[in-house]
Amino acid sequence: MKKKNLKVAALLLCGTMLASSCIGSFSLFNNYEKWQCSMTDNKFVNGIVGFFLQPIVGGVCLFVDALVLNTIEFWTGDNPVAAGQVQKMRGSDGVLYTITTLKDGYEVKSPDGKVVLFNHDAETDSWTMTRNGVTMPVDLAMVKE
Repeated sequence: MKKKNLKVAALLLCGTMLASSCIGSFSLFNNYEKWQCSMTDNKFVNGIVGFFLQPIVGGVCLFVDALVLNTIEFWTGDNPVAAGQVQKMRGSDGVLYTITTLKDGYEVKSPDGKVVLFNHDAETDSWTMTRNGVTMPVDLAMVKE
C-alpha cells in the first residue's frame, strides 16, 4: 500500500511541473486556430471542418506547444513559431499599422507603405530603430516615461 501511495505522490509531483505558472504564448496552437477560423469564407464550413480537425490537429498542436515550444520559449526567451506573425494595430494617431514579428525584432508598416524596423541585439540587450535607411538606438528610458 505504501508503494502505491509513493507512486501516486511521485506522479502528482511530476504533474505539478507541467502546471507551473509559466504558461507560454502557445504560438503554434494560436496559429492553427486562426487558420482554422479563416480557411474558407463560410463560417459554417469552417465550423464543420474544425469539428473534425480539432480533436486531432488541435490536440497535437496543443501537446507540442505545451511540452516542446513553450519549454524552448521559457529557457531561451524566443518562440521558434512566433517569427512571421502579423498583427494589425491602431496607433495613437488612429492609423492602422501592420506589425510583423521577426526573429530579432519587429517590422512596422504604415498604410502608405513606410516601414520602420525595430531590432533587438541579444548580446547588449539593446534595441535599434531603422527608418529610411538610417539606424539609431532606441532609448528605452524615454519610452517608459
